[in-house]
Amino acid sequence: MTQSTTQQNGNGTVALAFSGGLDTTVCVPLLKEEYGYDDVIGVTVDVGQPDYEFDEAEETAEALGLEHYVVDATEAFADLCLDAVKANADYQGYPLGTSLARPVIAKAIADVASEQGCTALAHGCTGKGNDQLRFEAVWRDTDMDVIAPIRELGLTREWENEYAEEKGLPVEGGAGGRYSIDTNLWSRSIEGSELEDPATIPEDDIYLWTDNPSGKDAELVEITFEDGTAVAVDGEALGSVELIEALNERAGAHGIGRTDMMEDRMLGLKVRENYEHPAATVLLTAHEALEGLVLTQEERQFKTSIDQRWSEKAYEGLIDAPLVKDLEGFIEQTQSRVTGTVTVKLEGGHCRAVSRESDYSVYSESAASFNEEAVTGSITQDDATGVAKYHGFQSRLANRVTESLADDEE
Repeated sequence: MTQSTTQQNGNGTVALAFSGGLDTTVCVPLLKEEYGYDDVIGVTVDVGQPDYEFDEAEETAEALGLEHYVVDATEAFADLCLDAVKANADYQGYPLGTSLARPVIAKAIADVASEQGCTALAHGCTGKGNDQLRFEAVWRDTDMDVIAPIRELGLTREWENEYAEEKGLPVEGGAGGRYSIDTNLWSRSIEGSELEDPATIPEDDIYLWTDNPSGKDAELVEITFEDGTAVAVDGEALGSVELIEALNERAGAHGIGRTDMMEDRMLGLKVRENYEHPAATVLLTAHEALEGLVLTQEERQFKTSIDQRWSEKAYEGLIDAPLVKDLEGFIEQTQSRVTGTVTVKLEGGHCRAVSRESDYSVYSESAASFNEEAVTGSITQDDATGVAKYHGFQSRLANRVTESLADDEE
């Protein structure tokens, strides 16, 4: 164990982001033995994980004699996910998930720590991943110390397992399986073991939310948006949590929402990640289709850069950065017209928008139709002749000048 960065803070209570897995379990005695804290409390935040994870956390906390708090932040997280849809948020081609959950979790833990009079906050993240940065971006805005035992003590999984066995800690061979899995309401990530080899073809058993899509009949689902926020499925009004859960089930049955990619982390490491995100895939597809109907060409072009910047900050866990608030000012202005319905076809592991309707549509059927002679009452097809003559004029002129100079040199 490397102890050069160990801080002997002494006296006081530290709030630990607690899952009941190997990393956070070994952190409990380490925070007392290596950092000198008088007491440790565990905080688990509900952002839509499966029930067995809470059972594991509760059982492990009880076995450790750890005071344990569970905070329900599911609705706050679901609302943030639907806000992310307004920004068409993704990172390198997959819908943001874990990155959106971490600030919500970090804030909830900080609130409990403050209420309980804690002097410090701790997490079980390594020094190689993104989550350490996302947690600490929130926590370092408090007056409490921030402790990261796994990172600061340079611990490996092998060392943790040996330490857990030596101390008789309630863990079973690591973290409940050969993969590192993170689940929330919006997405499920799977990494580790043989998946770390980019050449490995994953078995279907790594997926839990998405079925093998072969042989299932296509299905249509209608999504209703109000001011850019999804509010109903097939005409039935649903709250944010219920809406996401419903679409996860329906789209997952068609194998929709699988991503297998090489992801570039914030620290520059390239990692192989597998994700499942059925509802996110459907909602992002439907939302973008509705924007295509109601926003002008210039708005759509400019919003692409705004969306990308919003997504980058969200990936970094900096959802409260002043820049994000500035970007959201533009996004919210555009969303005031993103109201209407989109029908999405679910089929064979893919989804696509097949119809869209809105009172704010800037589409004119008569203007675009090949069956109408005029464009509008005052614009005819022949008016495009002048435009066609000018279109590309500068490029043609530049090419001629270049060709002429080349001929002169010969």
